[in-house]
Amino acid sequence: MATPSAEFTRGLLAAAPTLRAFAISIVGRVDRADDLVQDTMLKAWAAYDSFEPGSNLKAWLFTILRNAATTQFRRARREVEDADDKMALGLASEPEQPGHLALDEMRRALNELPGDQREAVLLVGAAGFSYEEAAEICATAVGTIKSRVSRGRAALAGKLFGDTAVPTD
Repeated sequence: MATPSAEFTRGLLAAAPTLRAFAISIVGRVDRADDLVQDTMLKAWAAYDSFEPGSNLKAWLFTILRNAATTQFRRARREVEDADDKMALGLASEPEQPGHLALDEMRRALNELPGDQREAVLLVGAAGFSYEEAAEICATAVGTIKSRVSRGRAALAGKLFGDTAVPTD
């Protein structure tokens, strides 16, 4: 990209007030008009190579401004004002990734438990067996299953939530 000439730069700056007045008349708001003029100036600067020296710079700039305004109007028709984010919140959905990450973290923590605790926690906590049923499946006393489930749950809480003072045996 060639560097714009001093004449081009002077012409660009000289046209700014007229471009601004035209932009205000098109969009009706000074802040949006200023944005439109700035956008026009940036596009003109970037497209300097396509400007033919000796042609009407002001007309070229007004064409860029009018096209930019048309693009903004078209875009604005598709946009909906949502100042309090009610509509956006209604369209949002929870990402699936955190659920998968939590499940993987839980799996790792379960695999780190001693086998008897893991088995008791899975039977009572995940499979939904009563302490008595789990004791029968494991061929052990109900009190032993209750103890294993209690220690297993405490160890899981320590692994998942960072409580290192929880015993794991």
